[in-house]
Amino acid sequence: MNREQSSAISTKEEWMAALTMRHGEERQKAFSAATVAVCGLGGLGSNIATALARAGIGKLILMDFDCVDITNLHRQQYKITQIGMPKTEAMVQNLREINPYIDTEIHTVRITTENAVALLQEADIVCEAFDNPEAKAMLTNLVLEQFPQKYFVADSGMAGFGDPNMIRTRKLTEHFYLCGDGCSDVADGVGLVASRVMICAAHQAHTILRILAKEQ
Repeated sequence: MNREQSSAISTKEEWMAALTMRHGEERQKAFSAATVAVCGLGGLGSNIATALARAGIGKLILMDFDCVDITNLHRQQYKITQIGMPKTEAMVQNLREINPYIDTEIHTVRITTENAVALLQEADIVCEAFDNPEAKAMLTNLVLEQFPQKYFVADSGMAGFGDPNMIRTRKLTEHFYLCGDGCSDVADGVGLVASRVMICAAHQAHTILRILAKEQ
């Protein structure tokens, strides 16, 4: 491919053909037909959304109330030029540079018990990517109670510089998956590093793809 060809934006047909070549026709059909809600666009959610956009997920519902901060850049999929932007808007900007054909819906709000049902109604799969333990518990309980037939992929434990192989994916119920080491906590003062956070995010994104491909 010459320089002129590599700089041209591919058509949707070319993009889909490339994805199908790598993923297989049936898998790609399933990915393209899916709607996934990513709740939280920090270290986990921004990396999850990026992986799903690269895989050709049909629609992402992206939710976060926060703005990009300089302290986010060491582990989150944002740029220094996006500091101060709402994470929802910055995320869509970045995703469209990867996959201009993805359908996105953004909600720059804090997810609560009052608005979660309406926000998540359309999603085939809900992905929890919060930092706050109380928010994690709220969303988990709400999805399990209000949407028992929806797949729910959550996380617990990716802090610090520990063994990356401790991060696992566990199937807790028929529709509930939990990714992480199950014990590390940033509150313990162990810090957060992109490499370990991204491993957990990759587990969550890959679990979503395996569910859609009926391989999970």
